[in-house]
Amino acid sequence: MDWISQHHDSLTALTSIGTLLIWLVYAQLLYKGYRRQRRPRLIINRGKRKDINALCIISNMSAEPVFIEYIVAELETSRGSIVMDVTDFERDYFERGYFERDDDDRGEGHEQHERDEIPDRVRDNTRQGPVQPGDFLHIGTFQNIVRRMARHAKIEMQGFRPAGDLEFERLTIQLIGIYGPEDLPMGAERSFTLHASGEQCDLAPLTWDTKHKNSRRQRHRLRAKLEQLNRSPFTVSPTLQESN
Repeated sequence: MDWISQHHDSLTALTSIGTLLIWLVYAQLLYKGYRRQRRPRLIINRGKRKDINALCIISNMSAEPVFIEYIVAELETSRGSIVMDVTDFERDYFERGYFERDDDDRGEGHEQHERDEIPDRVRDNTRQGPVQPGDFLHIGTFQNIVRRMARHAKIEMQGFRPAGDLEFERLTIQLIGIYGPEDLPMGAERSFTLHASGEQCDLAPLTWDTKHKNSRRQRHRLRAKLEQLNRSPFTVSPTLQESN
């Protein structure tokens, strides 16, 4: 007790410092938990198979819904790259009977029925929209994405291979979305290598995880890109060089 009395001031200071350190550690744990809950996380992966016929699956592992605004695919080839907006399905509403031609007089009752059907039909034909926490969607097979891009870039195909000396090397899927109540967009992307072997085309992810663009600088760049996409009629942008 005499020793405690003699060193009372020092013990009080050490106790205060220890209490402060404990509160700092506790505050850091709370902050890390808060950041983990607020951090958007989308997973881009292959499903069902491991070749080019695999489904391209997008999973939302965030704590809140993510609204998918754009899905952009980039196909790198031996002679350049092709960038394409694959957010919407390739479907013709007239051909599928969702709308009738103008020269068909159907009457007011039928027109009202069509107006009631339009919202559900539109949702069935676009990948744009909210993905709930723990939920997922697929955007078709990787082969369908590649063939769609090749068709728009006027590349002749022989099965899953391009005709001639052109070779497909890598396919990157890029996502731009809005996370919960946040103002700035978020992004995610993942690349897959393509390797044709005989009658099969192998598809392998380049990295073990999806790359996210969540920093403030990256989000500001995504906002500028989002504004550019909204202003332009961008669908496909091939930058292929002619073969010698």
